Amino acid sequence: MTATIDTVHLDPRRNVPGVRRVGFREALAAEWIKFWTVRSTRWSLALLFALGAGLTTLVCWAAADAIASGEAGEDPGSFITWGLVFSQLTALAVGTLVITGEYGTGMIRATLAAVPRRGSVLAAKAVVLTGVLFVAGTVTAVLGYLGGNWFLDREGVGVALSDDGVLRSLLGSGLYLAGLGLFALGLGLLIRHTAAALTVGMALVLVIGNLAFVLPGAWGEWVAKLLPGNAGSQVATAVSFNPEALGPWTGLAVFAAETAVVLLVGLTVFRRRDA
Repeated sequence: MTATIDTVHLDPRRNVPGVRRVGFREALAAEWIKFWTVRSTRWSLALLFALGAGLTTLVCWAAADAIASGEAGEDPGSFITWGLVFSQLTALAVGTLVITGEYGTGMIRATLAAVPRRGSVLAAKAVVLTGVLFVAGTVTAVLGYLGGNWFLDREGVGVALSDDGVLRSLLGSGLYLAGLGLFALGLGLLIRHTAAALTVGMALVLVIGNLAFVLPGAWGEWVAKLLPGNAGSQVATAVSFNPEALGPWTGLAVFAAETAVVLLVGLTVFRRRDA
């Protein structure tokens, strides 16, 4: 009598749940949660508001009489987004910390394990950063305008929203701060160290940008005009303090191109370098 041997065929895929591929929507949700769960984000945005709206109101209060008498020698429209000079710092800080904070804690390895496509990671960070800084920058500029213009109105030199460049400067503040955040994000990808990336960003936007205007000749003038802070900030100013600067939209286009280059180089390095 011959024994019958039953053969059991095992299907390794049976009753095993498939691995769900993480898409851009999930990456975006993850970046949104990470962005708001870091305390530095809330402190930085609070400081952005305090510097942007608070200093604009304070300066308009202090200078209203001099503006009305002509002693200041400047147009009132030059002051309604004055606080932007300092709120730039916080936009740079937020953009830098979005990426360097993860390198500092090692969280970047978990991020890339969950979302291996590095382009998606960068795109998700950029969307969250751009949206938050645009809204924060625009709201801050509007509140600064309302506060500062109240003092200007009392001296008879108030600025109306319908005046040339005013509405553009309020929306432009959001655009410029969002651009600064992206610029800092690109620098953070390249440098991967918070203090170093923030130092380079502040040097390019604030220090070198101001010093460049003392360079001699036409070439020096153009170098100063094309530096990121000088080019981009014109869209956020109703009446520029510097008549030699680029026009608002031309300057924004130059700044956007510079930011795109920094991000592209940062993405290239991000894809080739280990986390």
